[in-house]
Amino acid sequence: MILRLWNLYLLVVVALGVSMSTEARNITDKELANESESADWLAYGRTHSEQRFSPLADINRKNVGDLKPDWYLPLPDDVGLVATPLVIDGVMYFVGTMNIVRAVDAASGKLLWEYDPEVRKVLAGRKQAGWVHNRGLTAYGENIFQATWDGRLIALNRKTGKPVWSQRTFELDEALYITGAPKAFKGKVLIGNGGTEAGPTRGYVTAYDAETGKQAWRFYLVPGNPADGFEDAAMEMAAETWTGEWWKHGGGGNAWHAITYDAELETLYIGTGNGSPWNRKNRSPDGGDNLFLCSVVALDPDTGEYKWHYQTTPGETWDYNSNMDIVLADLEIEGKPRKVILHAPKNGFFYVIDRLTGRVISAEPFADVNWASHIDLKTGRPVEIPGARYEDGRQNITPSLLGAHNWHAMSYSPRTGLVYLPTLHTSMDMDDRAYDDTWYAKAFEGGTAVDWVEGKSPRDYDGSLQAWDPISQEAKWAVPQPLGWASGTLVTAGDVVFQGQADGLLKAYNAETGEVLWHFDAGLGISAPPITYKVNGRQYMAVLVGYGGSYAAGLLPDANNLGWAYGAQERRLIAFSLEGQAQIPGQGPRIYPQPLLEAGFEVDAELATEGELLYLTKTCYACHGSGVLAAGMAPDLRASAMLLSEMEPFFQSVVRGGDRVARGMPAFPDLTDEELEALRHYVRKVAHEAHSANIPD
Repeated sequence: MILRLWNLYLLVVVALGVSMSTEARNITDKELANESESADWLAYGRTHSEQRFSPLADINRKNVGDLKPDWYLPLPDDVGLVATPLVIDGVMYFVGTMNIVRAVDAASGKLLWEYDPEVRKVLAGRKQAGWVHNRGLTAYGENIFQATWDGRLIALNRKTGKPVWSQRTFELDEALYITGAPKAFKGKVLIGNGGTEAGPTRGYVTAYDAETGKQAWRFYLVPGNPADGFEDAAMEMAAETWTGEWWKHGGGGNAWHAITYDAELETLYIGTGNGSPWNRKNRSPDGGDNLFLCSVVALDPDTGEYKWHYQTTPGETWDYNSNMDIVLADLEIEGKPRKVILHAPKNGFFYVIDRLTGRVISAEPFADVNWASHIDLKTGRPVEIPGARYEDGRQNITPSLLGAHNWHAMSYSPRTGLVYLPTLHTSMDMDDRAYDDTWYAKAFEGGTAVDWVEGKSPRDYDGSLQAWDPISQEAKWAVPQPLGWASGTLVTAGDVVFQGQADGLLKAYNAETGEVLWHFDAGLGISAPPITYKVNGRQYMAVLVGYGGSYAAGLLPDANNLGWAYGAQERRLIAFSLEGQAQIPGQGPRIYPQPLLEAGFEVDAELATEGELLYLTKTCYACHGSGVLAAGMAPDLRASAMLLSEMEPFFQSVVRGGDRVARGMPAFPDLTDEELEALRHYVRKVAHEAHSANIPD
């Protein structure tokens, strides 16, 4: 009788999908490196290889047209959503605005737990650089790991969401921030940071013990002051490629994205950032390659010891960082099997690099490039075009600072042998004549030591999705996209490529031909890459909908014309399936904030000029947009009543007091009353000019 009751209980438990275990499955490197495992999405790029290829084929190019919403989760308090969710044993984990982590049932969207690291409390009344979004989580053992805007690395129990340990990775008074996903491997968790434009910063990555949070090792990416000694032989070698007093500028090299672990070769690959400041004439006045800027650096995962490097842009001076995907693949090249890295950094060249030696095998431009003619395969170096370093004043450079490829993930299909590459077609005008060799950045004010403005696109469209053949180094097909800044891609064994767009359309393409097979209008721009997984025999495709990143910050012309105004549309997590029957409410309309005209307000021209300088040096533009043209990441200040005269006390409490830090607006406690008034005059000037010109947004 007891046995019968127990068996009945087990049947009920299975039928209800209730887990009897209070322990989470132990995630190891073996599982993270298993390309054949199909149900889960265990890592940022699904597996250690970062290929973003799923063996699932229930949804395929023949039936993808029947894809429908299965469930959705409203996220009304979120702003920019750019993260890749993880799916482990039927539970989806993702990170949203202000680093809030949520776990939901991957078959229903039901919220299981939520963890708020309370970044708002940590940053209350403090200066802070960077953005409130984050690109993802990592899993290892029974935990998941997140990195916060303010620099903490936190281990959370996957079952409960309770913190296991927390480690500060940099001091609060440093002009650094984290927007990238950590990387777990061999019992460790690695994290870097960003901040090259926020002040004099020196990049590094740090590995922590996954169980205890204790620091295991740290590797600096650029050398420090030689008078202090070098941390290792790699830094001593790198210092020979710098000149002047570079350490006073920090040097840069921040690793804010692109960390890949090669379980087969037991090697860690780090994609490194641009210089601090961008302009080499300031940080390294007598030239030099400036290692390890804009490089792929291979490290020993146990010790952090340097193995090899390949530098994509020696002596970088255009913001051409190499913080883009580092994808591992096995290719047959000239009749021989090769273990390679596939890498498409900002500079516009697609690199195939030998994973064992770091030698470049091939490199060809995948977009318009005018700073270099080609890559010399004997030396591995680019052959620069004279004048590209803006030596003679204002110079048009292609690609722009956004790069030919930014952080939006590319995917690789072993079935087709193609890389599905989000591509940007942009240029910029650069001019450094306003800066001399006495210029230095200040913490939390930053600067690049070169002026830049977005130039004319070299094509009649801003972006494209390319299917790139890494062996022949050519596009097999390309789909032009009127708007740049489309999301990362996902490719499946069903020969379908999924990608979201800035205009809110989520599309499925035939992986062989580029034909559009399906689309869904999410009613809001999509920046996060899609994932796919399988629960209870059903394949799902899921994506976070919530426009984010630099384009959403209004750093480009016309970015504010999409109508994705701050808070206007609901942010969401949507899952699709062939069997889906969910009815998703329509989004709010596109909103174009109207600049406010304050009757009787007299703009003081001198104050407005001072305010414009403050708007730039305090990096207000990084969220509220260039020229105060916001694009959705933050409120449009031209239309904000907060800057009207009668609201002056509230304006002060927000900007200086940090009353809106919970919404991602950090405090600027050192601003004086006069400086606040100057900022207000600048914004009122821009608003009045826009109102007078009858510019709608």
